[in-house]
Amino acid sequence: MRLATAEINLAALAHNLAQVKCFAPNSKVMAVLKANAYGHGLVTIAQHLNNADAFAVARIDEGLALRAGGLTKPIVLLEGFFNKADLPILLANNFQTIIHDEYQLAALEKAKLDAPITCWLKVNTGMHRLGIAPEQFEEFYNRLQKTPNAKNTVNLMTHFSCADDVDNAKTVQQITLFDNLVNGIDQAHCLSNSAGIIAWPSGHGDWVRPGLMLYGVSPMANSIGQQHKLKPVMRLTTRVIAVRNVPANEAVGYGGRWKSDKPTKLAVVAMGYGDGYPRHAKEGTPVIIGKQRYGIVGSVAMDMISVDIGANEHNIKVGDRVTMWGPELPVEEIALCADTIPYELLCNITPRVSYEYQR
Repeated sequence: MRLATAEINLAALAHNLAQVKCFAPNSKVMAVLKANAYGHGLVTIAQHLNNADAFAVARIDEGLALRAGGLTKPIVLLEGFFNKADLPILLANNFQTIIHDEYQLAALEKAKLDAPITCWLKVNTGMHRLGIAPEQFEEFYNRLQKTPNAKNTVNLMTHFSCADDVDNAKTVQQITLFDNLVNGIDQAHCLSNSAGIIAWPSGHGDWVRPGLMLYGVSPMANSIGQQHKLKPVMRLTTRVIAVRNVPANEAVGYGGRWKSDKPTKLAVVAMGYGDGYPRHAKEGTPVIIGKQRYGIVGSVAMDMISVDIGANEHNIKVGDRVTMWGPELPVEEIALCADTIPYELLCNITPRVSYEYQR
């Protein structure tokens, strides 16, 4: 019997990619697969994104894993390269690189390569993380045009800092700054992450970079994926491993932080922070057993969580399936209960969780 399992719905994945194209019908799609495809399984997810135009990863090892898995689409390294010795690896594997600082550009200019590399010049328009300053744009662009180690096609990119908040004017400011900088330059533009795709059509450009929304989760503040016609791709499940009677006023779990004011029953489920479930999930964070919601109680342990099932009117028993999040229980809701974001929950799934891909 499987215990902790991440059920991955590949039909939902395809649906979400189609929704990206509905939001941005005139843009190519660079599917973001960093962090093990947001916890969903890097290579398998990529193999089922045939309608994407390119893939994006954060690190070179992620790109190499995709190539080892037989993926041939263009792969963009969102953080670029970190050592000049990486450049021959990029060339050999047909990786495209972000250029976001002087070190990278100088290393590219000095390299001895057998052929040029496709580059994306990243401009900092207000995120203040990676990217050249706007006043450096003309210099960097011209240098990339001149070096034989970069293809003449120099794609142009930026990243939004507040696109999940439709009331924040920062995104409009970033789009305006970027548009003014690149005005008249006939190169491909890429601005929008998932939130930009959903909320800011003026920033769609030639390419969009969907990440979280591909997996059916909302990138927008105070919403869930279904509100944007997205379908959750992951259902995290486990099983009941014990049902216990607990007298009134008896402390439960590490630290004895929870007591029931009346006799009750607890279902102990095989899930914990060792599987990636958030340790700081609050009392009452919901799970689903059968078709009924119940709240967790006590501390989330490494391997187990206690759930108050009260009078157990649904006759819960050992072996019953428990949904920790999924289509019926949005991961966005669990994130709120744990004072975190759904990105973290999805990415924190640990190797001991079994993956089951469903077509």
